[in-house]
Amino acid sequence: MTLGTSTDNTATEVDAVAHQHGYISDKDRYLARMRRIEGQARGIAKMIDDEKYCIDILTQVSAMTRALQGVATGLLDDHLKHCVLDAAKQGDEDAAIAKIQEASDAINRLVRS
Repeated sequence: MTLGTSTDNTATEVDAVAHQHGYISDKDRYLARMRRIEGQARGIAKMIDDEKYCIDILTQVSAMTRALQGVATGLLDDHLKHCVLDAAKQGDEDAAIAKIQEASDAINRLVRS
């Protein structure tokens, strides 16, 4: 385990050990959703392999995209309600601003995708 900031500016592993992430109470639900999405991806690959109609494949890709967006918005909501709120409650303005910036950056990545 390395300590420090990763190259993509995510929280350090030290922070992760000292701080529970906001999604932790819904971890099982997120994992179940991701398993369903994983199954959708395998299903789409099979549709392509079976040479199914392109519009049917696109419909499934759209459904999978919406499912991933649901996971992303849920994680973002958890980040705002837990991580950002905790930093603000601790009175650490710099940490709160950093958490808000992380959320803003994540929103920008989601909007571009």
